[in-house]
Amino acid sequence: MPTLRDLLDILLVTVLIYQLLLLIRGTRAVQLVMGLVVLFVLYALSRLLGLVTVNWLLSYVGIVIPIAFLILFQPELRRMLEQLGRGGVLSTAFGPPLGREAIRLVSDVARAARVLSIRKTGALVVLERNTGLTDVVETGIRVDATVTVPLLLTIFYPNTPLHDGAVILRGNRVLAAACLLPLSENPTLSKTLGTRHRAAVGIAEQTDAVAVIVSAETGVISVAREGELRRGLSEEELKVYLLGLFGPHPVRSPHWWPWRRAAEGR
Repeated sequence: MPTLRDLLDILLVTVLIYQLLLLIRGTRAVQLVMGLVVLFVLYALSRLLGLVTVNWLLSYVGIVIPIAFLILFQPELRRMLEQLGRGGVLSTAFGPPLGREAIRLVSDVARAARVLSIRKTGALVVLERNTGLTDVVETGIRVDATVTVPLLLTIFYPNTPLHDGAVILRGNRVLAAACLLPLSENPTLSKTLGTRHRAAVGIAEQTDAVAVIVSAETGVISVAREGELRRGLSEEELKVYLLGLFGPHPVRSPHWWPWRRAAEGR
């Protein structure tokens, strides 16, 4: 009869497997896992059917699989460790703004997004949360100024030196502009999405940052968080959502507006 310790052991393993499946869902890691399953099935069949040569070859392949696993799944493993670190015990010193500072920040970002949307000016603003973005900041041009609507509009003014790339915000400060972000390789993203949207999803996959995007073609305002992209937000909806994350009473995991789950190709 299983003991309480056995049940706890099974429960923990189940949770770990479930979290791992959540991490790789919708990424190229799914195809890699399927490839490993095929190799395992072939190995089992070769032993069952007595295929000595095939079994010998696959046994040597099994030796290098752990190393290949670490290389191929490096983005997913990094993401998993970062999410564990964001659990609270290992959180960094870079926290989101609080109180009136957060309300002012959210209002300025939402208002700037609306103006840029009307002008159909492309923009990408990344708001740092618990995961530090210092490595991303170093890819751009240092600004170190207080966040204001005029500043954001000036940075993204077409054909200026800072307009191409992402703006990184920490608290109520603009740390840098023209920053380079990692592009998402999620195969489920719409083919119609450009580099700006894929960069936003990429940084949202690897960190807990929130990225606000304004499309240069359509003026549509979007938000990327936790590897997901939602489009078609108004200024007020964007403000409400950001306040749920950065406001005086932040929500740990707010739900997206169900009526705004627009198709990514919109």
